Amino acid sequence: MEIGTKPRRVLIYRLGSLGDMVVALPSLHLIARAFPDADRRLLTNLPVHSKAPAAEAVLGGIGLIGGYFGYPAGTRSWFELAKLVWSIRRWKPEVVIYLGPARGLETVERDAKFFDWCGVKQIIGLPSTEATQRNFYGADTDAECVDNWEPEAERLARCIRELGDARVDNISSWDLHLDDKENAEARRQIGAEALEKRPLAVCVGTKVQAKDWGVENWRTLVGRIADEYPRRTLLLVGAPEESAASEFAATAWRLNGGGPVVNLCGRLSPRQSAAALQLAQIFVGHDSGPMHLAAAVGTPCVALFAARNIPGQWFPMGAQHRVIYHKVECAGCGLETCVDEGKRCLLSITVDEVMDQVRVALEMVAPKH
Repeated sequence: MEIGTKPRRVLIYRLGSLGDMVVALPSLHLIARAFPDADRRLLTNLPVHSKAPAAEAVLGGIGLIGGYFGYPAGTRSWFELAKLVWSIRRWKPEVVIYLGPARGLETVERDAKFFDWCGVKQIIGLPSTEATQRNFYGADTDAECVDNWEPEAERLARCIRELGDARVDNISSWDLHLDDKENAEARRQIGAEALEKRPLAVCVGTKVQAKDWGVENWRTLVGRIADEYPRRTLLLVGAPEESAASEFAATAWRLNGGGPVVNLCGRLSPRQSAAALQLAQIFVGHDSGPMHLAAAVGTPCVALFAARNIPGQWFPMGAQHRVIYHKVECAGCGLETCVDEGKRCLLSITVDEVMDQVRVALEMVAPKH
């Protein structure tokens, strides 16, 4: 089947949670432009962590996706896989758009067989070469990419470029289409008085141990920010489980002259959180879902990255962001738990270093004087 025959049912394959869905937004917008009249449904994994929202919590109701097929990530149950194959075959998708992560050529071959079992004969975007698996801008080696690695959003767009230009650098490609109710609820939860005091958003949590800078560092940092930029509002964002750690960090904010503290952890949906982040002057946090939400709504980020991924791959898109990344010998390890090196890449980032970038970010959006 040629693309020009305008398929009526398009299956999009994308795994992950909040941040993974946000970085796929330019590709999802492109797919919507390429197949505007098709029923577009997403095949994705069910959340495996309470801090990892489902795809529908990020993409629901904005017109990019019309339905979902979910399955437990990493399942080896033949019964579960058979049910999934049957449900997809019954829907009869005519084409699959593959936005899966780069997990090796063997995994790609397995996925291709799965979609064949589902009765789908055309797959667009299958990363079946090293060039499409790696963030090398299509190059055969990484020699030309040192210190200039391809962002994951651009790699995904490159894999499906036969559909057109994903316009990754265009702000409209990151549009979450937040509605009036979502914006109103964010304002209600923050409060009118707090909104008047130039909010700064901070997220101290992460679901991955290797990305965790440590609550003591965050406590010291927010105290320093309050001391230099007093009487402003501190917005704390994150999952319900991160509320207590966020409150601990905020004690230094209160002691050092900070203004209102609004703890939104667990009180807002992911999309409402994006609406709240849109109201902040800057966002400060780990490489995390909230960071990607903040970047998507145009809020400048001061982002702390472990070196578990190559530099640039998951950085927020745009020159307005300040990224702190220490490249060490074991960079690119991909570890979720770092024991042997003691998170050397991340814990070598000092409070002074982050504070310097906070000053730069705040001076860019709202000079002190």
